[in-house]
Amino acid sequence: MNTSVVLKRRPAGKPVPEDFEVAESETPTPGVNEALVENLFISLDAGFRNWMDEDAGDDVLPAMALDHPVMGLTVSKVIQSNNPDLPVGQILMGRLAWQSHSIAGPDDFLVPLTTDDDVPLSYHLGILGDTGMSAYFGLKDIAQPQQGDTVVISAAAGAVGYVAGQIARIMGATNIVGFTSSAEKAEKLVNEVGYDAVINHATDDIDAKLAEYCPNGIDIYFDNVGGQILEHVLNHINEGARIPFCGAVADYTSTNPGPSNLFKLVTNSARIQGFMTHHNVDRYDEARDQLKDWLADGKLTCFEQQYEGVDSCGTAFSGLFAGKNFGKSVVKA
Repeated sequence: MNTSVVLKRRPAGKPVPEDFEVAESETPTPGVNEALVENLFISLDAGFRNWMDEDAGDDVLPAMALDHPVMGLTVSKVIQSNNPDLPVGQILMGRLAWQSHSIAGPDDFLVPLTTDDDVPLSYHLGILGDTGMSAYFGLKDIAQPQQGDTVVISAAAGAVGYVAGQIARIMGATNIVGFTSSAEKAEKLVNEVGYDAVINHATDDIDAKLAEYCPNGIDIYFDNVGGQILEHVLNHINEGARIPFCGAVADYTSTNPGPSNLFKLVTNSARIQGFMTHHNVDRYDEARDQLKDWLADGKLTCFEQQYEGVDSCGTAFSGLFAGKNFGKSVVKA
């Protein structure tokens, strides 16, 4: 039997476990030019909340259909194939679904993985996957940290944020400041990840803390959140500030997103640039090789939170929005 987690109802704001339901069905048979894959690991990514709303489809993904498996990124193994480009035994990183088994077709986003090293397969959904590579591309291509730069990162304890803080340091930034939602996460970010300071956006006076921790202003803001935190940060940016815009968690669940002071970008000749990692698929090897080197050299540390069983996907995904995760969250299917 094939275990799936389906979208039972459309989330009203932040998703909760009751928005999802576990379903059992016959394991599918691949058709012409298709392959049957066993999903080994399933990625939990807050950005997929964006496509759970009705009529949310865009050029990237269609809106998720009710009572259908939730879309997500996976690390999978081909176990039956009618496609010569997807040979049995091939390990893939793909955009498939929250299922124990999926059908992979020629139109799906699928990236073959090299597995002849000691890197855990789950890393290809996190520090070597879309989230780690988002941190890499956002900083290398857009932010371009320089010696002495002050870098601020939202959702600093998340799958992108904890990697971005480390890479910013590797690339030469001097003052790394993060946003998070609890004192426990803040302590871990400083003591284990290497942040210089962390702001608790739930309890701190954000403007006062930004002035305290960034006395010379903000040169780079790596934004994973959008909303009102971005509005606060814009009041402290320096001339020529660079803002890689990676995600907008606040906007996924809010009917009144910010900011209202975008003119700060004009007065400071600052640049905000959105990006998506899959547009750089031809550079995946470059990013992975560099990230692997930093891991091997001890410059980069992986933090991963792993859950067991496909049936845990809905609860674990909801936990992202309740602030229960630190680092990358994956499900071992």
